[in-house]
Amino acid sequence: MPETMLLRRLLLPELKFHRSWRKPGTGTLGVEAEKVSTHEVCPRCATASQSVYDHRVVRIRDAPVRDLGVRLFVRKRRFACRPCGRPFTEPVPGIRKGYRTTERFRRQLLWACENFSDLSRVRRAFHCSSGYVYKALYAQLELERRKRLYPWPKVIGIDEHYFRRRRGFRSFVTMVVDYQHPRLFELVEGRTIGELEAALGHIPGRENVLFVTADLCDPYKSFAQRFFPNAKVVADKFHVLRLLSPHINRRRRLVVGDRRSAALRRLLLRSRFHLDPASRFALASMITSKPAKDDHFKTGQRIGPGLVTIYSVA
Repeated sequence: MPETMLLRRLLLPELKFHRSWRKPGTGTLGVEAEKVSTHEVCPRCATASQSVYDHRVVRIRDAPVRDLGVRLFVRKRRFACRPCGRPFTEPVPGIRKGYRTTERFRRQLLWACENFSDLSRVRRAFHCSSGYVYKALYAQLELERRKRLYPWPKVIGIDEHYFRRRRGFRSFVTMVVDYQHPRLFELVEGRTIGELEAALGHIPGRENVLFVTADLCDPYKSFAQRFFPNAKVVADKFHVLRLLSPHINRRRRLVVGDRRSAALRRLLLRSRFHLDPASRFALASMITSKPAKDDHFKTGQRIGPGLVTIYSVA
């Protein structure tokens, strides 16, 4: 049973265990193995071959076991392909062509990057360089991103977010949110039309988008109209209220003064449908009362039945 558990943990599929050793004073465990199969298929002409040309031993790094680094010494066979007239090396599941690490090692490295406090600890634990840590991390993150990549949903939201300040200038990123499955869909560095089209052009199914909730700025509006042909652009509720709030507060100050702790100010911040009849009457009296400087305002249209009339600066 212990040998079976060891084989399940150390060996990759289709590998036969030969022997293992550990040099005194080192934290590395060496395992010798070879692939067991009756024949292999040529990657060029897809012809099965059983003629072994020669052998070569490759050294592969595998995921550590109990703080021990694991090295797999795989004895690979080279087959001769008669139709092609050229030899080829047998592939091993779990090891990509041209790599000297297993996919299990790279997934373990991604787990360490997500759970360790900093990447320096990851580098010391896995005994690899900083460049390799970043290269393997970005490759694994790209694979995880592709797993979550799906065609455009029907309803999306676009908004900007402050990212950093570089050389005295503020840089922003654009967030694309999927409203059907409430989560972040994509993140793009920049907020211009060219940057958005270059970063989002590879995602299929943009004709499926029916509604785009965006900021009121012109770049996002123009991008949504050009990039999503079947979508209707809807103004974001937050930005609409941000435009209305200064005019409502200016109207309130003309009527009741600049008392920020007044009860009427708190009523304006609440939904009309959540107010009791007395609060609704007090709010309606304040809105219909004539301010001292009424010549600087003009009445706009009502948003709906029973809702507040909007006042804008003339």
